[in-house]
Amino acid sequence: MTGKKNLSDIFAGFVATQDGKAIPQEVRNSAKLLMLDAIGNAYAATRFEFAHKGLTALQGLSSGDARVIGMPARLALRDAILMNGMLVHGLDFDDTYLPGSAHLTASCVPTALGVASQVHASGKELLAALILGLEVAARIAAAGKGGFNKKGFHATNLVGTFGSALIAGRLLHLSHAQLVMAQGLALSTASGTLQPLQDDTWAKRMHPGWAGVSAVTAASLARQGFTGPAEAYEGKFGLYNCFLGEHAAAADLNLASTGLNERWEFTRSSFKLYPACHQLHAFMNAAIQLRHAHKINVDHIESIRALVADVTVPLICEPAEAKLKPAGSYPAQFSIYYGIACSLVRGQFGFDELEESSYTDPALLALAQKVSYELDPNSGFPKTRSGEVIIRMKNGEQISRREDIGPDDPATEAQVVAKFMSNTKAVLSPARAEAVRAMVMDVENLPDARALTELLGG
Repeated sequence: MTGKKNLSDIFAGFVATQDGKAIPQEVRNSAKLLMLDAIGNAYAATRFEFAHKGLTALQGLSSGDARVIGMPARLALRDAILMNGMLVHGLDFDDTYLPGSAHLTASCVPTALGVASQVHASGKELLAALILGLEVAARIAAAGKGGFNKKGFHATNLVGTFGSALIAGRLLHLSHAQLVMAQGLALSTASGTLQPLQDDTWAKRMHPGWAGVSAVTAASLARQGFTGPAEAYEGKFGLYNCFLGEHAAAADLNLASTGLNERWEFTRSSFKLYPACHQLHAFMNAAIQLRHAHKINVDHIESIRALVADVTVPLICEPAEAKLKPAGSYPAQFSIYYGIACSLVRGQFGFDELEESSYTDPALLALAQKVSYELDPNSGFPKTRSGEVIIRMKNGEQISRREDIGPDDPATEAQVVAKFMSNTKAVLSPARAEAVRAMVMDVENLPDARALTELLGG
């Protein structure tokens, strides 16, 4: 490393010196749409049991003046960030940065909103900090080349801790040296495994919010001179060596820094149009297209095969016993069997499919039993999420379709806004939803970011 800046130093310089006014307008628009999407996902989650149990638990730990999105509560800053992160990520409807297999906004947006509100930052400052944190998180994820999840760690939590630490650091006006230290301290708090996906548990929902808690803690400690390691990423026991294990050799750290401030990676984040694991979306698209194109009568289906990438197996295929017959809404969102069944029978996968009446529907479960998987020799992972569905009918006919979802196939602004309005319709009046949309999309003109967090509260 002699004579060469390490990533902590590079990221600190990027965050400390970037002039928010120099960020291109299209990049700012992308960040605002991501923030709007995250907020809409949070509103939608407030109707679910995990949200109310989470809030009750956190209210027993603290009180404060930080707002919870869509819920009538105020908490201490870090607990509000934790709660808002649970809400954004809780329905697995949040954006995915596909090249790094990570959800970016679920940690970065709650951190940016919470800290900006606390320090009365302007909307311009909030947006600039959010953009910089999203960018760093995306690049850290990209450099791992999908290895974090292969190793069993939740990339969303890992990269979100560092991106959010830099968001908090920017809003707290940390110096270059303090930003380096904040990243080192973030390393000691980064965590989160994929074990919750092996059974019907809720722990994964708290990962992004916990990343935000860790980030604010790291930035606050660094602000007071508490020191952390300078090589948070490349060090012998840094992020890539420790959390990638045998996959470390495949990492490309040049992806983290090349073109920084010239090419904005986070803008390639993909908006979800189904409330389910992004690894399922290509299969759902394929199944829905087959349903429409062939007017399939599901009673005539003999068997269904799905060609999957190896990395997706523990996410959406195994353990098969739990995913063939989901015991709750969360395992239903991570089941290739149930997802394909819903797509063929109903031609959709939305919030209705997360209701108990759906994931216990005998007709859907019977079709799910006909789905099997095998490894896809032509998988596009990690560049794209590909999915091939092959259906054999009882008369011997075989039909198939392959779909690919890539980071350069973005949703339109109209689609993102429509999703936001749909997500909020059960909890907000149309006028209130429109007021939130308008304020988010004009956030850079807010004198005080607290106006936005106050509007978001329940």
